[in-house]
Amino acid sequence: FPVHAVMAKRLLPHQPSVEGDAPGPDELDSPAIEAAALDIPAPDADKALQKGVWEKPTSTALPYQAPSDGSTTLRFDILLAHIMPPEGGDVKIKRYVVYELTVSQDGEAVDTQPAKIERRYTDFRELYMGLKRQHPAEMANKYFPAKVLMGNFKSELIGGRSAAFETFLTYVASLAQLRESEDFLRFLQHDELTRACQFLDERRNENAIPILENCFRLLNKIYMNRSRPVLLILCRLVAACTSSPVPHHAAERWALLALSRFETLCDIDLLPLYIPLLHTCAHLWWQRGQDQKPITDRLIDMSKQGINIANNASLMQAIHKIDPRTETI
Repeated sequence: FPVHAVMAKRLLPHQPSVEGDAPGPDELDSPAIEAAALDIPAPDADKALQKGVWEKPTSTALPYQAPSDGSTTLRFDILLAHIMPPEGGDVKIKRYVVYELTVSQDGEAVDTQPAKIERRYTDFRELYMGLKRQHPAEMANKYFPAKVLMGNFKSELIGGRSAAFETFLTYVASLAQLRESEDFLRFLQHDELTRACQFLDERRNENAIPILENCFRLLNKIYMNRSRPVLLILCRLVAACTSSPVPHHAAERWALLALSRFETLCDIDLLPLYIPLLHTCAHLWWQRGQDQKPITDRLIDMSKQGINIANNASLMQAIHKIDPRTETI
């Protein structure tokens, strides 16, 4: 579907960031400097931050208007931020702000299943600097909020940064060169995928599956249905749902979706996943007492075409060959 970039003009009080900035608070702030910033009497706008939480003012939200051509709109929103560690936490840990990023794909109606991830200022800045190095022309003169020495936890700063991050991500997603970059994909999934794979390595699939589901929803909004990132995370989700002796209750739903996505796949690099996926689904159908014939017929047809259909590798092993992670194979 065509993606309409939602670009909003906002007045941001901070100067653009440039390479070579002096180290800022995210790296060298001392607890004394941060404490001094927090001790400044807070105006009304900062009252919510007394509990360590910032919320986007509802007055800034515009009524939703569906695209007239039936397309979809990709939207990045930061509606909430919170200060970590929370009040009363370990005083030895330097405090920082976590931004809750909500990604929606609105069509005729507002997306009712948005994906949410949490990122720090340093994550956004790492993405910005990576894209600037790899795509200098596309990133020329693009605004990014600079580091500051004081006031890291003020509503004005958090609100300004949030607005800048929304605009920045909208721009990145609107250009294929930036959207398809490794830097952007890493920003979107690395933290969650790493955590999910650790759970899989510990055989705690029930903890990994919700994380993988959220990753899939996120990537599926940004990339094409049969793109490499989407199919990889979908296959990893199927593998997580089916690798336990008793399949997860959502296993069949994700398996059916994966099969449908692979039907017209053109990416030759991802075809090694298809045979293990078919065998995984055939076994799942057997476990559920369902008809395996459509799947076995597909395997027979592929064999007649000279394709080796031997079940030599599990789905997780096939994924690991293409996208190595930490999970045990």
